[in-house]
Amino acid sequence: MSKKVVVGMSGGVDSAVAALLLKRQGYEVVGLFMKNWEDDDTEDGYCPAKQDFMDVLAVADKIGIEVEAVNFAKEYRERVFALFLREYQAGRTPNPDVLCNSEIKFKAFLDHAIGLGADAIATGHYARVRERDGLFELLKAEDGSKDQSYFLHRLNQAQLSRAMFPLGEIHKREVREIAREAGLPVHAKKDSTGICFIGERPFREFLARYLPKQPGDMETPEGKVVGRHEGLAYHTIGQRQGLGIGGQGEPWFVAGKDMARNVLIVVQGHDHPALLKDSLTAADLSWVSGQAPHTGWVYGAKVRYRQADAPCSIARVDGETCVVDFAVPQWAVTPGQSVVVYESEVCLGGGVIQ
Repeated sequence: MSKKVVVGMSGGVDSAVAALLLKRQGYEVVGLFMKNWEDDDTEDGYCPAKQDFMDVLAVADKIGIEVEAVNFAKEYRERVFALFLREYQAGRTPNPDVLCNSEIKFKAFLDHAIGLGADAIATGHYARVRERDGLFELLKAEDGSKDQSYFLHRLNQAQLSRAMFPLGEIHKREVREIAREAGLPVHAKKDSTGICFIGERPFREFLARYLPKQPGDMETPEGKVVGRHEGLAYHTIGQRQGLGIGGQGEPWFVAGKDMARNVLIVVQGHDHPALLKDSLTAADLSWVSGQAPHTGWVYGAKVRYRQADAPCSIARVDGETCVVDFAVPQWAVTPGQSVVVYESEVCLGGGVIQ
């Protein structure tokens, strides 16, 4: 009997080609379309789930697989969005994609797929899984420019043992070409960007619907007031756009938040010392193998997606927190974002920057 694989299909080209490749490899493939957001399902096109589902159906028809739609909106609101709002309220900048992968795509979706009799689940993520000596490793994708292991770093052994990433070995340009040659209707569809439930709308406008404005001062580290903000939640470390501070000289950047005084700390110049950190503390740790990395060893780490691995060492691990020291100071290290640690191509896991 062929192995049954349930593929998470979003309506984009990546998941469509993932399903196609598995079908060609002889697996019994079933598509699953996840609806994770329905708070503002209007015709304004911000989260065009209806069109995405139509695209999934068209792809499934072309490659000859069945599709099921499942609604995870309740789970998403409880496990991802509630934390997203709490983090912004606390002055941090969360990464909902990381949480969505660990809580929805590889938990709620995985549980549902197993209920359908699946042996494994697959997604269109650019990453790889390797089994070595009974241990499952999460590896970077062959296409370094598209690698998404950063967003998958919270997956554990049980989740990885059931996960397949058919695009891990190929490049994005090949994915488009495979889709075009196979006549898939989404071969030229634009990749979605940003957070799914926000879509194309202005981020501050979206957040203001859930978190009320709390205006306050913008100050330099020396205490000089240089402007006003509408709410600390609407700003992130390293932000340059939308500060509304005029004047001469170098551009202004957000360097910190004084939550107690409701003050946004801003500095002039991209390389201002207040924007550089040679060490960070991370909490809510998650290690792929179940074991923390060795202290004192040299690893690579990313403090944001699309960043080259920065040489670092784990200075200390105390239960749920660890200290990461960098060889070269890192720019705009942002509380709420993830620091993800690598040993060459192997993603070891990470935690939430404090």
